[in-house]
Amino acid sequence: MRQIVLDTETTGLEPREGHRIIEIGCVELVDRRPTRRNFHEYINPERQIDAEAEAVHGISNAFLADKPRFADLAERLVEYLRGAELIIHNAAFDVGFLDHEFGLWRGPEAPRIADLCTVTDSLLMARRLHPGQRNGLDALCKRYSIDNSHRTLHGALLDAEILADVYLAMTGGQVALHLGGEGGDLIGEGGRGVYRGRIDAGRPRLRVVRATPDELEAHRVRLEAIQKASGGCVWLGADG
Repeated sequence: MRQIVLDTETTGLEPREGHRIIEIGCVELVDRRPTRRNFHEYINPERQIDAEAEAVHGISNAFLADKPRFADLAERLVEYLRGAELIIHNAAFDVGFLDHEFGLWRGPEAPRIADLCTVTDSLLMARRLHPGQRNGLDALCKRYSIDNSHRTLHGALLDAEILADVYLAMTGGQVALHLGGEGGDLIGEGGRGVYRGRIDAGRPRLRVVRATPDELEAHRVRLEAIQKASGGCVWLGADG
């Protein structure tokens, strides 16, 4: 499973008004593990950056003057994204800008994100999980105890790295379990991605602690109380 957590910074809010992408940051996950095969580029937008936008990300036209144009890196970006699941916070914004840039690059024959990838909007996911609450990236970091103290300004790669942590926390909590003292290696394309541990054949058997009859009865009583109070208890199963 290859996923790419993506974020962009732009000259303004609306591509239909001629605004452009000035930074793309992507973090690759394979089987929910960072591979360090990231994609990060600053881009010369060939237009001025709105003052309001610069106040958010701190990127100036002077800084971007010697950076590549989108057309210079578009082919490489397309191949990097192709076939992945994109994880984007407020996906409509970034996808709209990317499709606009592809159109400027190739015209009617330009690829679209929908042709290259599937897209998961982590903002919509967060709203389903936490209805009626704030679900911006900073709020989610606080909710999931993710350190974002180094985020004083927005930045595409920084925000993609933070979003990757948030997404993994939202969709599964603990995402890695490497037992101490065991050998292991990374397998997969280019030696990246999946951790394969080696367990010592001589290690002691794991102890299995089974519930006592009294504990099983107390558990059953508790589940039946949940069933009565809520009208449904998934842990009772088909036999409940």
